[in-house]
Amino acid sequence: MTDETIERIEHIDVIEHWVDGKRWAGTGARTSPVFDPATGAVQAEVRLASLADVDTVVASARAAFAGWRATSLSKRTNILFAFREALSARKAEVAAVITAQHGKVLSDAGGEVQRGLEVVDFACGIPHLLKGGYTEQASTEVDVHSIRQPVGVTVGITPFNFPAMVPLWMCPMAIACGNAFILKPSERDPGAALLLAELWADAGLPDGVFSVLQGDAEAVNGLLEHGGVDAVSFVGSTAIARHVYQSAARTGMRVQALGGAKNHMIVLPDADLESAADAAVSAGFGSAGERCMAISVVVAVDPVGDELVDAIAAKSREIVVGDGRDPASEMGPLVTAVHRDKVRGYVDAGDAAGATVVVDGRHLAVDGRSDGFWLGPTLLDHVTTAMSVYTDEIFGPVLCVVRVRTYDEAVALVNDNAFGNGVAIFTRDGGAARRFTFEIEAGMVGVNVPIPVPMAYYSFGGWGESLFGDTHVHGAEGVSFYTRGKVVTTRWADPETRGPDLGFPTHA
Repeated sequence: MTDETIERIEHIDVIEHWVDGKRWAGTGARTSPVFDPATGAVQAEVRLASLADVDTVVASARAAFAGWRATSLSKRTNILFAFREALSARKAEVAAVITAQHGKVLSDAGGEVQRGLEVVDFACGIPHLLKGGYTEQASTEVDVHSIRQPVGVTVGITPFNFPAMVPLWMCPMAIACGNAFILKPSERDPGAALLLAELWADAGLPDGVFSVLQGDAEAVNGLLEHGGVDAVSFVGSTAIARHVYQSAARTGMRVQALGGAKNHMIVLPDADLESAADAAVSAGFGSAGERCMAISVVVAVDPVGDELVDAIAAKSREIVVGDGRDPASEMGPLVTAVHRDKVRGYVDAGDAAGATVVVDGRHLAVDGRSDGFWLGPTLLDHVTTAMSVYTDEIFGPVLCVVRVRTYDEAVALVNDNAFGNGVAIFTRDGGAARRFTFEIEAGMVGVNVPIPVPMAYYSFGGWGESLFGDTHVHGAEGVSFYTRGKVVTTRWADPETRGPDLGFPTHA
């Protein structure tokens, strides 16, 4: 650690790990800055775990797992309900931490926490979700029943864009099913993770069942290569999702890795264009476009292109961009200066490639916040599938419009894209909508709904390069991921019928 880093730590907060029910500094010497995106100032330093820290956290989770898996479902459920009440009571505090470190406006941060609470609600029904089946007299004097048992030590590696919601898609399900859970949050906005840890402790969760390991790639790779980890869940970019999937699978872990997205919104000629424009602006620029379910491509089917672009442009120019803590702000900054510059570079590339920059947010200035990580809503028209603004996941407030002649051309465009996360269609034609849901190749589909994030009792996940692994997150698939099936065949033989039988057993 350099003298400069030590001096900085002495004057600002240090965000630590959470192990064995308390904050823990770990042994790692490295730290990383956590910025206030609205001002550009460093507001904290976060510890970055060493491989020795990974060993410590996994050992703690393994030790806690033995007792937690033996804990009754009734007691687990009581703790889940207590966690739900604690989170509900402090959701404004969690939202404030998200806004301070991520930059999204407070209303958006509050919505994120609420969607996470819905998964907690679902997990509170774990006694019903874990019920097995029973067959009496499957064969003569033979009964068969099935059970679901926890997999062991589970890990969640979560992204910066939803520092509370995505962990809450994972940890309530894993813990309810009887597993220990280690959260490795993004080092860009790690504060919410520690608040969740405090809430689990307040709810009475035994020490070691929920841990927070702060860190970067070293921590991730340490977890993926650790023999004490049984399952890993990941949400992030496709490149890292592929790496997580391949690394975890190679070591025999169970893995679900959700990757990137390029979500399309098809607008048919019969659609309500005013509603479609509202939806495109909301889904494209909410949270500054830093959502895996953001609409990044509007597919305008002739002849609606000109009118639709004009409507989107007019609404985009009215968006109030500012500090997320200001109630008047509708869109905040991007998470870091590096990311802001990367997104701006994509706009430059699209401009150079021939796209029409209808609304240009590259030079946005916010009064009193000149050092913030600002990029205003940006609308590009006449985008082609060969441009990088179309092919790559930009993850910023950049909305591209691609024009096509027919419905069939629009569907082919979406299905040819490597990503298959979410998609939407805007139309008044029920037949077209039904045909679309049948033909489209994506995991989550919206009909006149721009961001079709499923309710907690369904599962979240995409197709193609948006998912590596076999199961989606939360819902019934979440229960399946965090448990293993076991079938028990029972026979209480009559002593008078005992004797060897070397024939293959049949169900007679």
